[in-house]
Amino acid sequence: MTSNTAKIGPGKQVCLHLAIHLDDGTEVLSSFDDEPIRFRVGDGSLAPGLEHLLLGLEPGADEQILADGAAVFGTHDLALIHQVPRPDLPEGFEPEPGQVIQFQAPGGQQTPGTVLNANDTEVEIDFNHPLARRGLRIRAQVIEVV
Repeated sequence: MTSNTAKIGPGKQVCLHLAIHLDDGTEVLSSFDDEPIRFRVGDGSLAPGLEHLLLGLEPGADEQILADGAAVFGTHDLALIHQVPRPDLPEGFEPEPGQVIQFQAPGGQQTPGTVLNANDTEVEIDFNHPLARRGLRIRAQVIEVV
């Protein structure tokens, strides 16, 4: 007897719950107490590295996956560290190293930046994904794949 269960793969529509925890246990994202996440594999909703970790999972799967943030969100790129003039930051914003703030990219999408250093005239911002340098524990509970 063969199984007709769909597996997560290119172009498949997926409905799942997802949680991402840092290696220290801090939860950075979870849909478990909210609506599940719906996406089509390859549509850009999830980072390609995250999609790759989910490939082959079937409905009913409830997996815990340990992952390196660089494998999921991309390796650290020094070209993505920029000096931003203070006047370009929101009025009243007081940057502190480690803060993650949202910036609007030229295409209109939001992109996170992590404050590295600040002086009186500019702030050093790392636009690499904030989780790229972290160890991650990912939980995926697959509800539907079509």
